[in-house]
Amino acid sequence: MIRINCPFCGVREHTEFTYGEDATRRAPAVDAPMAEWLTYVYERDNVVGPHMEYWHHALGCRSWIKVKRDTQTHAILWVGLPQDNPEADL
Repeated sequence: MIRINCPFCGVREHTEFTYGEDATRRAPAVDAPMAEWLTYVYERDNVVGPHMEYWHHALGCRSWIKVKRDTQTHAILWVGLPQDNPEADL
């Protein structure tokens, strides 16, 4: 079982959270061509290894958090707020 350390609630089971999305992607400009939007919505990398993601603490404080998770082992490497940067914390 994955355990996520919510910055507000402490360590909780992953079943309290829902996956949000890839935290490394940036949406195109509102007036970007349709091709850019189609790429953004439908084309995703299948990352192997450490990856930054957004998670929602749906059954807890309802906050959005940023999680760096290893997609192979599911190990949680870092947890912070959406505006936080793990490299800045080192």
